[in-house]
Amino acid sequence: MRAHCGEEFGKRGFARLVQMQNIGMNAESVMETPLAAVHRAAGATISAWFGCELPDSWGDAREEQRFANESAALIDKNYRAYFGFCGPDQTRYLNAILTNDIKGLTPGLGTTSLLLNAQGRILAEMETFAGAYGGVDELFCVSYRMIRERLAEVLEKYIIMDDVTLTDQTEKFGTLAVEGPAAAEVVSELTRVALNDLLELGWREVLVGAIPCRLVKRSATGIAGAEFVAARSEMESLWNALLKAVRQL
Repeated sequence: MRAHCGEEFGKRGFARLVQMQNIGMNAESVMETPLAAVHRAAGATISAWFGCELPDSWGDAREEQRFANESAALIDKNYRAYFGFCGPDQTRYLNAILTNDIKGLTPGLGTTSLLLNAQGRILAEMETFAGAYGGVDELFCVSYRMIRERLAEVLEKYIIMDDVTLTDQTEKFGTLAVEGPAAAEVVSELTRVALNDLLELGWREVLVGAIPCRLVKRSATGIAGAEFVAARSEMESLWNALLKAVRQL
């Protein structure tokens, strides 16, 4: 049950974050995951990943890696920042400032884009998800919490004549993930959703027990994995539910 895996800890991922900081998007001080006490009680050693103190190992990194490769790993991804955009011009606005096609997004789909400055240099990597969630019709964007404050300033700065409302929802949400060959089995058992039927970054609104979640397909390791975005106040309950499901494999 590693705290990290796949694309986000590859050389390209680190290079992008280093570039973000080098161009003036200063990282905030190191933060704690809302699950810090849970991880420490389970014997985890803690290190800083993407500006957040997250589990590094539960004592046997080699065995944890083997289990992740053969079955499934539960991952704490509470290093994310979340922004909501609503209003008549929400799609036009994001389509103008991001590199990917936001106009083409339909409900239940997501895409990865870059936010650039006027000189074409990368300011941030952002994921955008379309469709109503929890009864709110908005475009939901995900980036890195370590650049949250500066990113919010830049996004607000670009709203000039557009009828768009930006809300920083970072303190509202958190993310946990299940990665590995058995991830689809865990998702099916908990939500009855066929993970492999979703497109990459496709999402569904689901319940894990009584916990409302945004289930997102992400194949960080080349195998279909799942991210569960839920209320930050539900992180411990969600962690326990996912942990129970992984242990039953």
